[in-house]
Amino acid sequence: MLKIAWKFIRFDKAKSIGVIVGILISTFLIGQQLGVFFFLSGLMGALATDVKADIWVVDSKTNDVNQLGRLDIRNLRAVQGINGVKEAFPLLISGASCNYKNGTSGAITLIGVDANQVYAVIKPAKINAGKTTDQQQDGAVSGEFFEKKNLGGEIGLGTDFEINGKRAFFALQTKGFRGFGSSFCVTTIERARFYSNQSANTISAVLVNLQPGVNVNDVVADINKHVTGVRAWPAQELAASSVKKILSSSGIALSTGTLIIFALIAGFFIIGLTMYSSALDRLKDYGTLKAIGAGNGYISRLILTQALLFSVVGFLIGLLLLEGFRRGVANSGLIFSFSPLMLLGMFTTIGLISLSGASFALSRIRSVEPAAVFR
Repeated sequence: MLKIAWKFIRFDKAKSIGVIVGILISTFLIGQQLGVFFFLSGLMGALATDVKADIWVVDSKTNDVNQLGRLDIRNLRAVQGINGVKEAFPLLISGASCNYKNGTSGAITLIGVDANQVYAVIKPAKINAGKTTDQQQDGAVSGEFFEKKNLGGEIGLGTDFEINGKRAFFALQTKGFRGFGSSFCVTTIERARFYSNQSANTISAVLVNLQPGVNVNDVVADINKHVTGVRAWPAQELAASSVKKILSSSGIALSTGTLIIFALIAGFFIIGLTMYSSALDRLKDYGTLKAIGAGNGYISRLILTQALLFSVVGFLIGLLLLEGFRRGVANSGLIFSFSPLMLLGMFTTIGLISLSGASFALSRIRSVEPAAVFR
């Protein structure tokens, strides 16, 4: 069956190439849109997932890590007294405007933590240059490599700039520590208050790490029960809530889904119509098979085998192009990857499109009479 299907494919190279092009276009467009969507959705909850904390304690009305309210510093002491808490430390997040040496200006998100907790906010794997201990220097902040254009174009260690009219310099360079529409700059909490003119009694969140063996949900329940005016979230749940809120209030999911649907529809009709056209050109060949004893079942399997071969070849070429795209955009900071399960799902989808498209040809071939070969 495979040998005969391959001969049919090779016989009409022009139409075979047309089917394969339709499949690889669908593969590339679907993968591209999914990759960009995964990247953006990852940024939406990045702050909650990147920071080393088991629990986030935030304002009672907050359900998005990118829009934290204000807490009184006394909540920190209350949380520290909860059973099972190993450590709790404050986090201050504030917007600020910057002026750079090249004459440009821009907005950043200042993240302030205790000087000895910078390691908890910036994972070692995301440090591109410098050391966390360098953050203790007066005026020191971090800069994100992939946000270079938004940070004046130069974020080399020691580069001076101004935050709200006050001197600062980049003492640490991160790579991949980013938020959704935010340029994260980490510094000490005292310095963040100084730059943003925040009160010493104000924080944005309390970050909690638990003692070994303690159940996260039990501690979350205790905090919500005994500390008024706050809400405790497991880090992953806060990240998921942030993604859900942003997706529900923006058109990102709708636009991505629409483009994927159009890619599916385009692939279906390109494959279906091309295979149908090929079947019309070769009615006598299929009629000959019927004349020598092949039934509709055999012909159907032959057509579907061709569709499956088209799927494999088109998907592999499309995947190769998609990998080139993925590596190319990674240099600009748009980083994503596909799990084996996701790749299997994409191939299954492409296979179903191809097999469904083959139904155009099947409907015509089944009506062919063996006598057609003699006309």
